[in-house]
Parts: sequence; C-alpha cells; structure tokens
Amino acid sequence: MNAIIRQLIADHGRLPIAVRTLRDGDDLYAAGLTSFAAVQLMLAIEERFDVEFPEAMLNRRSFASVAAIAGCLTEMGIGRAHEAA
Repeated sequence: MNAIIRQLIADHGRLPIAVRTLRDGDDLYAAGLTSFAAVQLMLAIEERFDVEFPEAMLNRRSFASVAAIAGCLTEMGIGRAHEAA
C-alpha cells in the first residue's frame, strides 16, 4: 500500500523533492506539501481506493506522512486486497 501512496504523492503532492528520498514517517508538510496539494492528494487517494475519508480524519495529521496515510487507510479497512487492483 505504501508504494501506491508514494506514487499518488508523486503524482498529486507537488513536492519540490522526490518522494523516494523520504522515509515513511517523514513529515510531508516539512518536505513541501501545501494545503492545496494535500486536498488534491486526498481526492486522488479516495478515487484510487474507492473510499471517502471520514470527517474525523480530515486534518493535517492524517496526511502528514506516508505512514499516517497508510494508518488512516488501514483504519478504514483498506488493505492488501486493494494493492493488486
């Protein structure tokens, strides 16, 4: 799942650095993720995994890192079944 998240960040996060240089726990906002790009990323994740983030997860912390995003998806019941899709 992290590889998919990383690809979505690369495609929609508008980071000034390559996603591959970041560890899963690195702060995406410190790496240059803007609020606008975070919204674009959220929409791309929702489309890719066919989910909708619940209101409680619509905060900066949920999109702060690859690990945080993966944690939210896991909490929503998204797992390995979606990786092959």
